[in-house]
Amino acid sequence: MYDNILVPTDGSPGAENATARAFDLARTGDATIHVLHVIAPGVTSVEPDSTEREELRQQSEKRGREATDRIQERAADLGLDAVRTVHEGTPYRAILEYVDENEIDLVVMGTHGGTGGERAHLGSTTERVIAVADVPVMAVRLAEDEVVPESGYGMYDHVLIPTDGSDAAERAADHALGIAERYGADVHVVYVVDTTIYGFEDAPRSIIGLLKQGGQNAVEEIAANACDRNLPVTTDILRGVPHEEIREYATGVDADVIAMGTRGRTVDTDRLLGSTTARVVRRSDVPVLTTD
Repeated sequence: MYDNILVPTDGSPGAENATARAFDLARTGDATIHVLHVIAPGVTSVEPDSTEREELRQQSEKRGREATDRIQERAADLGLDAVRTVHEGTPYRAILEYVDENEIDLVVMGTHGGTGGERAHLGSTTERVIAVADVPVMAVRLAEDEVVPESGYGMYDHVLIPTDGSDAAERAADHALGIAERYGADVHVVYVVDTTIYGFEDAPRSIIGLLKQGGQNAVEEIAANACDRNLPVTTDILRGVPHEEIREYATGVDADVIAMGTRGRTVDTDRLLGSTTARVVRRSDVPVLTTD
């Protein structure tokens, strides 16, 4: 399913969590792990020719080598092939360039590395990669009290697929069904009737009925694909604030991953920030797999 999995790392707990997820997926498909650390321009933002700038760059490069070395060694202990690289540049651009140049077919990234400004910076990088990447991106969050298994997470038992009937949602569903098939997981497909739409409460019953029917058609199409793969599947039509309903449903079924489509490729993250997918990525304790 995936032959080359990229793990961008800054050495933070969030990145370690993403690494464990990547290892787990790689072990099921004999994939190669690619570990990338990017030295951001802001790290060396003093005078271009100063000695201090070079010392800062070398320190950052050393931290990157150490972080990528650790992951490569852990991969080797698990019998996985792994390659590591340290680049300098704008993080999301360096990640996307690496994806294009190395036939990467999945990126697994942490969503909250570090604290304060560092956390906001990593979140911005992850969202930009999600918005622009041609390949699926799995965003993984680490809770402060969570202990990450050294060897990975093991089986995926429940896969949640929220759909809005779009092409991007269908592509996300295809990847999710591939994971479910590989792990023998149960599939849960949901559509949320968005009650935040202006004038929804006053909308005629016929309009609400059409929305529900459209959602039913969308979930049934994915459910049929799951049945074709002999996967257990349940469907539900929900009503409320989409990102809240999805997260609550994920908790209720003990989902191990949520698979969602995005609004399209753009470096202008404002288009993504207001989307249901972005809100789920930012708030979910469950890994979120996205496709455009």
